[in-house]
Amino acid sequence: MTELSPRIDSLPKAELHLHLEGSIQPATACILMARQGVQATEQEVRRRYTFGNFQEFLEAFKWITSLLRDPQDYALVATDLAEHLLTQNVVYAEVTLSVGVMLLRKQRPEVNFEALLRATEPFERRGLRLRWVFDAVRQFGAEAAMAVVEAARSCGSNTVVAFGIGGDELQVPTAEFRGVYDRASELGFHRLMHAGEVGGPEKIREAIELLRVERIGHGIAAIQDPSLMDLLAERKIPLELCPQSNLRTGALARQLARHPVQIEDHPLPVFFRHEIPVVLSTDDPALFDTNLRSEYAHAAHMGLQESELEQTCAMGFHYAFQPSSQTGTP
Repeated sequence: MTELSPRIDSLPKAELHLHLEGSIQPATACILMARQGVQATEQEVRRRYTFGNFQEFLEAFKWITSLLRDPQDYALVATDLAEHLLTQNVVYAEVTLSVGVMLLRKQRPEVNFEALLRATEPFERRGLRLRWVFDAVRQFGAEAAMAVVEAARSCGSNTVVAFGIGGDELQVPTAEFRGVYDRASELGFHRLMHAGEVGGPEKIREAIELLRVERIGHGIAAIQDPSLMDLLAERKIPLELCPQSNLRTGALARQLARHPVQIEDHPLPVFFRHEIPVVLSTDDPALFDTNLRSEYAHAAHMGLQESELEQTCAMGFHYAFQPSSQTGTP
């Protein structure tokens, strides 16, 4: 793996595509399980973090979310994540919460969120600003997604900056979520969607044209459609790129229609040089055994030059949903 220069490594960074639940390290998972009377080793947890395709990844994600049962659990994992981000020189992060899963499990998002805010408040003084994305699960449908939007409203916090939808993008037609995104926009939330991860480029177009999303989660299917790449570049719609995630879930192999693939096969350099905004992130760092430093090293290994890595770093701040004066960027 190509090593980062000390200058790029030391730059303050922003991370915009990061799932709280996917950040739960094996040691923390063991603590959560012990709270529920289940003893497990870190090695046993790591085996649960092993998957061969996207559907198996979704099952692993489903399992890890099952360990979060009360507000103190959310406080614990948020604290762990904040400590981890500081080790990566991250000064601003937009963290996605699976609120759709909380509601499915009859939890109270407002109470969980209050615990998160209390737990992470001290990190502001240490130079880390955390903002939150309330996320619905696509396969749960539009009514469940609307409940996530209303939960974001009920929390009444300006730290909730966006609404998004993740999960299985091959389920439920995009058009069914129009009213949900209209409501999110009406309430002042920015709009995100996972698209073009395992679905085709048409899923990205639908998210842009039907839902007016402002950033695309993953979006690697755009490599199949030059006119879509032109559209992304023209409208300056960022792709939240997570190379290790795409490799581990099989999404990259699926989009490139070949197997095996390596990290250097990722289309990040093509997107960058096509003038599509790209923001580099880890997605689910614990599940994919990665961190932001590694993702920048991956980008260097793909051939991005130091000046291009510096521009990528700057784009993380530029396309954040908080004004740059509030993110801590120089």
